[in-house]
Amino acid sequence: MPKQATGSTRHRLRPEPSSNQVFDYVIVGAGSAGCVLANRLTEDRSVSVLLLESGPADSNEAIRVPALFSTLFGTDVDWAYEIEQQSHFRGSTFYPRGRTLGGSSSINLMVYIRGARSDFDGWSARGCTGWDYDSVLSYFVKAEHNSRLTGPLHGTGGPLYVEDRLFTHELSHAWIDSAADWGLPHNDDFNGVSQLGSGAYQVTCHNGVRWSTADAYLRPALDRANLTVRTGAQATRVLFDGTQATGVTYVQDGIEVTARAQAEVLLSGGVINSPQLLMLSGVGPAGQLRGLGIDVVADVPGVGENLHDHTMTPLVWKTQNSTDLLQMVSDENMALWASGRGGPFASNGGEVGGFFATQGGDVPDIQLIGGATGFVHHGRVKMPIPSFTMQAGTTHPASRGRLWLRSADPFGYPHIDPAYFTDPSDLDTVTAGLRIVLEIAGHSPIAKYLDGLNLPSGDTALDDAALRDHAVRWSQTEYHPVGTCAMGVDDKAVVDPQLRVRGVAGLRVVDASIMPTLISGNTNAAVIMIGEKAAGLLGK
Repeated sequence: MPKQATGSTRHRLRPEPSSNQVFDYVIVGAGSAGCVLANRLTEDRSVSVLLLESGPADSNEAIRVPALFSTLFGTDVDWAYEIEQQSHFRGSTFYPRGRTLGGSSSINLMVYIRGARSDFDGWSARGCTGWDYDSVLSYFVKAEHNSRLTGPLHGTGGPLYVEDRLFTHELSHAWIDSAADWGLPHNDDFNGVSQLGSGAYQVTCHNGVRWSTADAYLRPALDRANLTVRTGAQATRVLFDGTQATGVTYVQDGIEVTARAQAEVLLSGGVINSPQLLMLSGVGPAGQLRGLGIDVVADVPGVGENLHDHTMTPLVWKTQNSTDLLQMVSDENMALWASGRGGPFASNGGEVGGFFATQGGDVPDIQLIGGATGFVHHGRVKMPIPSFTMQAGTTHPASRGRLWLRSADPFGYPHIDPAYFTDPSDLDTVTAGLRIVLEIAGHSPIAKYLDGLNLPSGDTALDDAALRDHAVRWSQTEYHPVGTCAMGVDDKAVVDPQLRVRGVAGLRVVDASIMPTLISGNTNAAVIMIGEKAAGLLGK
C-alpha cells in the first residue's frame, strides 16, 4: 500500500476555524515554481499571498550538503512514491519527489541544465505561443546568478546561484578527456549555443552549498507582511463557485482550514500533486471521477495523462589507482566543506557527463551523467568500493504513461505509471548510448583507472541484447517527470499557453506538469523559468 502523507486521515479532522482566511493568491506547493511565485507576486506589497507546503521546513542539514543528496530519499522531505509495476521495465520502482520548502530543488542533484533551443521552439510549434526559446530566454537570464558565464545567454544578477562545482574528482576530468579522444568534444557551457559535447556540470550551489529555490526566492521574501507561509499544510480540495475557483481547503495539525483567493489559485504541487488535486476537486476525466464519487466541475480528460520521464541506466566499473567519493568521507573533509573551501562534500556525485546524437545531427538524444562512485537504484544497491559510474538516458523519450486516483481520499497516493520503455525506440536509443559509453571507457586517460565492468548482474561481456536486458533491469527514474497537466491548444491540453486550466476560471497550474514534452536534460532550471514566466503572465 502507498505510504500516507504526514498528517491525519479524514476521521481525525477537527472542524475548521469559524473565520475564513482571505488572500489575493493562494499557491499550493512551495517547490521550485511555488517559491518563485511567492517571491515575485509579493514584490507588489499591495498583493497578499498564502503559500502552502505539505512537507516540513527545510531544516534538515543534509539538504545543504551536495554529496548527501541521496540520504534525503525516503525521509520526511521526500514523498517517496512508488510507481506501478511495469510491463516493459523491471528496474527500480522508487520515485522520490521533494516534500519540503524548495520541493525537489532541496533533494535533487543540483545539475543546472536548461534544455535545447529546439525543445522550446517545439512547444511553440504545438501552439504554445510565447514559449519559444527566444521568448523564454529572458526568464532564464533573469533567474540566474552565474559564477563564470555572462550575457547574453547567462545572468549574473538573479537570485539563483549557479557555479562551477568546488570539487571535481580526478576520474571525472579523465572521463572528459577520454570522451574528447573518442570524438565527443569538450563543452564548457551546456546552456550555450549547443548542448553537444562532454564536460563538468554546473550546479545550483553557492560556495559549495546547495542553493534551492527556498534559498534563492523564498527566504528573501519571508519578512514581507503580505506573504504567509504554512508548512505541514496539505491542500485537500480546490473550491469552486460554479466553475470559478474561489480558494482551497487544507489540513494543518489535524484541522481543516478554508483559504479564499480573491484573484487566483495557483497549483505548483508538481507533476504528481497538481493533477491529483485537480481530480480530487472535480477537474479531470469525468468518467473516472464519477466512478469515485467525485462531483465533476469540468471534464478535462488530459489531467493525469502524458506522464513521461527520463530514465538513467548505469554502467559501473571497478577502479584502480584512484579513490571513490565514499572513501573521502571524513571529519576533516566535512570541516573543509563547512569552511566554504569545497572538498569532496561539495561533489554532487553526478559531476560529469554530456550530450550526443546517436543518429547524428544537432539535437542530442542521449544525456550522460556520472562520477567516481557506484550509483545503482538511487544508491540503494551497494556496489564495491572503489567504483566509477556513468549513466545514460534518452533525452526525448517516446513512451507515455499516466497517473490516476486510487480513491477520493486526499491523503492517499495515486497510481503512477510512467510506462518506461513501452515505446521500443526508447530502449533502442538507450542501448546505442550504452554502447558509446563502453567505447569511451576504452580511451585514455580513463581506461587506465578502470579495472573491469562491475555490474550488479555480474555480466562482463555485453552484446546489444545483453545491454537491452541490462537497461530493462537496472534503469531508474532520472527524477524528471513532466506532462500530467500538459500545456497546449488541443483537446488533450489541460492548461492553455497562459497556464489557465481549461473549463474553469481563476485557476492555473505552474510547475513541471505543464510541459507538453520533456526538455533535453535536467528539468529544475526550466521549472524555475516557468515560475518566472507565470509571474510575468500575472503582471508581476
